[in-house]
Amino acid sequence: MLSVIVPVFNEAVTLPHVLAMVSTALPAVAKEIIIVDDGSSDGTREWLKANFPTGSRCATSLTVDIDGGLVFTEEPGIAPVTVRVFHHDRNSGKGAALQTGLAAVKGDVIVIQDADLEYDPADWTVMYDLIVRRKVADVVYGSRFYGRPHRSLYFHHYLANRFISLVFNLLYNQTLTDIECCYKMFTRDVMSRLRLTCNDFGCEIQLSAQIALAGRWRIYEIGISYFGRTYEEGKKIGWRDGVKAIWYLARFRLFS
Repeated sequence: MLSVIVPVFNEAVTLPHVLAMVSTALPAVAKEIIIVDDGSSDGTREWLKANFPTGSRCATSLTVDIDGGLVFTEEPGIAPVTVRVFHHDRNSGKGAALQTGLAAVKGDVIVIQDADLEYDPADWTVMYDLIVRRKVADVVYGSRFYGRPHRSLYFHHYLANRFISLVFNLLYNQTLTDIECCYKMFTRDVMSRLRLTCNDFGCEIQLSAQIALAGRWRIYEIGISYFGRTYEEGKKIGWRDGVKAIWYLARFRLFS
């Protein structure tokens, strides 16, 4: 089973469509979707409670109706999708949401999915194949910087991401191109050894640092699609997160 962790903060508009896309990805693979609402205040929490009144629901696929609600479909021959919802009483950060999600997963393979439509779950096919079918990888990273459609946005974001990845590679002896990418897929063995403590976006660095320092897992990277959005469209990560990422790179290398 594939476990999909979806950390959510104020994504009432995009979340229904993300869940529909996730449900149709890898249709032959049973999936559980772990939604962690991190103290949303824009109606996300109310939408989740309306569509998942008991906190969980099963189907084979999800679609979005004209009112923005979910339609749950049962079709023969398609692997089941189970959705479970968790709520934080207050906003604590993406890292905190991931910690809640990781503690709840039941699958053999885990992947992280943002709730903002910047990423396409169709890209999981190759990632999953490397881990499950070809059995050559324990961890697969997505990279927004080669291949696939990539929306051209802020140069300073591009530069910061490349710099952070360069420093990471120097400190941790890796060759990854996009450390801050959301798409990270890994086995349950990897997940069981992660000890995330960062509540903010530093979780991306901490997760990668622990994987690299373990020195026991086969790491791959593939090009993925990236449908980035502007700050006006709801993008949340800012320059302060980039500065903190540099600090985290050194901290987790020197004091892990």
